[in-house]
Amino acid sequence: MAAGVSVGAVYNIINAGFVGSLHDSALLAAITFGLPLLGLVMAVGGVFGVGGGALVSRLLGAAEHDPAKTADIKRVSSFALWGSVVTGVVVGGLGLLLLDPLVRLLGADAASAPATSAYVAVMLAFVPVLAAMFCLEQLVRAQGAAKQSMIGLIASTVGNLVFDVLFILVLGWGVAGAALAVGLANLLAVGYYAWFLQRRSEHMSLAPRWFTLSPAILKPVFGVGVGELLQSSFLIVTALVMNNLAIAYGDGTLAAMGVGLRIAQLPEFLVMGVTIGILPLLAYSFGKGDRMRLNASLRAAALAIGAIVLVFSGTVFLFREQVFGLFSSDSSVIAVGVLILTAQLVATVVNGFTGLFTTLFQAAGRSVAAITMSMAQGVLFIPIVVVANLWFGLPGLIWAMTITEVVVFATGVVLYLATRRGLARDLAAGTPARAEAALEAAPAA
Repeated sequence: MAAGVSVGAVYNIINAGFVGSLHDSALLAAITFGLPLLGLVMAVGGVFGVGGGALVSRLLGAAEHDPAKTADIKRVSSFALWGSVVTGVVVGGLGLLLLDPLVRLLGADAASAPATSAYVAVMLAFVPVLAAMFCLEQLVRAQGAAKQSMIGLIASTVGNLVFDVLFILVLGWGVAGAALAVGLANLLAVGYYAWFLQRRSEHMSLAPRWFTLSPAILKPVFGVGVGELLQSSFLIVTALVMNNLAIAYGDGTLAAMGVGLRIAQLPEFLVMGVTIGILPLLAYSFGKGDRMRLNASLRAAALAIGAIVLVFSGTVFLFREQVFGLFSSDSSVIAVGVLILTAQLVATVVNGFTGLFTTLFQAAGRSVAAITMSMAQGVLFIPIVVVANLWFGLPGLIWAMTITEVVVFATGVVLYLATRRGLARDLAAGTPARAEAALEAAPAA
């Protein structure tokens, strides 16, 4: 999963390079303004994909002792896919109807508004596709098919690069071409994932006949999915606040922020690959009542996150000036970009472990704790960034996210300590009688 997600991060960097090759800061600013749309897609697809995927994994674990659960797996997978598609159609359609005010809300000024409108319009047209891809990828991972998940993500990235060359360099369609490349590449991934789940999955079904609005399905899906929705929604709000504050420092600063965020995404996405990749295994272990496997998975994930932060973030930090220099020759842009990159890399030290806390709560179906973690970053970031910008100017704006990440991590530690006994009790409740004795003898996490 980390490999697949990191390929996407590499693409984001290369995509910025393609647009940057046009030597127009307004175009780079346009794709930065479009970043909240990725949060929109995560919000739509995450409600159904993360919530549905976590439930599927728990049901797979429970089906080890109750085969009747397999019918529920089909209902969950069908509901997740078609729910994400219909919601994506509604959200994308509303966005296109309100395109002009939406572009202004994103923070675009007169210079960048035309390019931003072109980029956003194409992205909105593909929201149903992007939401379906995000949802299906979650469902594929939910049954442990990590290899197939990676294949779909890599195929999408390769297709994206091919389309970038065609639409940006050959046809000269600029940022609209970049957005079209994203949409078509994700359509390829949707086709692959749908084929795999329909033909190769033993338990899942995407057939509309399995679609249901049963409370027994909706409640656990939305219990976890709403947390993902809130987290993604706050990401949108965060990006909007950042864009509108950063534009006061000029397009050069905004362009530097967009590039810096993309470079920092490489180690961040590797860590994200671990935290979201471990979700099906944790949920399955909870459903089955396998405490030894759960504890071993958590330890392995924590060690992997620590290693990634040490190696990749450390390497990028040491060569940050040279790396940023690949995207711009403007010394002022590079200076701001290096500071942004430094702040983002420091944030990766804690946000991986923050993600692991959230994943554990999602896997266990602890919706209140998961929602609290999802809300914490957005709720805390807005006052922190406003005050920091007022008191310290641009440096305060840049370091506000890092400060927020540290506070959210501390929140995760407190929540884990507060719910630890409850998690152990829920795990024991899922343990089959014949295995209880062995699990009682297992070491605690």
